Amino acid sequence: MLAVNNVSMHFGGLVALNEVSMTVKDGEIRGLIGPNGSGKTTMINVITGFYSPTKGTVEMDGQVISGKTPNAVAKAGLCRTFQNINLFSEMTALENVVTAASTHQTANLASAVFKTKALKDQEKQCYDRARELLDFVGLAGKEEIKATNLPYGQQRLLEIARALATDPKLLLLDEPVAGMNEQESDEAANLVHKLRENGKTILLIEHHMKFVMSLCDTLTVLNYGKVIAEGTPSEIQNNEDVISIYLGKKRGK
Repeated sequence: MLAVNNVSMHFGGLVALNEVSMTVKDGEIRGLIGPNGSGKTTMINVITGFYSPTKGTVEMDGQVISGKTPNAVAKAGLCRTFQNINLFSEMTALENVVTAASTHQTANLASAVFKTKALKDQEKQCYDRARELLDFVGLAGKEEIKATNLPYGQQRLLEIARALATDPKLLLLDEPVAGMNEQESDEAANLVHKLRENGKTILLIEHHMKFVMSLCDTLTVLNYGKVIAEGTPSEIQNNEDVISIYLGKKRGK
């Protein structure tokens, strides 16, 4: 579904990514991990169109999406959440999700001016879909609460609901449990399992190792802008290079 092909990203003399390649298969939960400064955020921004790579390409279903704008990438079927919560804080939970769902509306200016039946039907579909998604992520009954008034963990869930409203083929979750307590993290893990069961493909970036290892099929590990390891959670947990970058030493030394 997603192919990152020999991508490099330079900022002047700084090489943030150095010929990184990675794939995400249809139906997979792929984890992208690494210590702070390893290049994960740069990688995310290249994949989602916030940066255009210095070298290499990113493909979605065989079509090149690198160099396209973030909204064009979203229309291609890749939507993301953010490490730092990025909701419309003064809108209600329902309005936040409706805003994303409305990207699929096809009504033109004339129908908006004259409030045609087609427009009203599409608006109803957006609101119905938004309520379904809020229920799916566990926010039923919270529709009319402003985003800023929701507890932190529920704001995270609202971001996921909003991303799902674009009906993505691939959902990129950027540190979805950052700042959550253990109970909230467990609830988020259950939600990711539900997403998989409902056919979603997921690229997961997270520092919470228990969360990552319990969910991912395959992991890619970055360090200093390079891929240093790939494999199953078990293989990664026993990889000496990975142990070294996280613990600062080889195992048993």
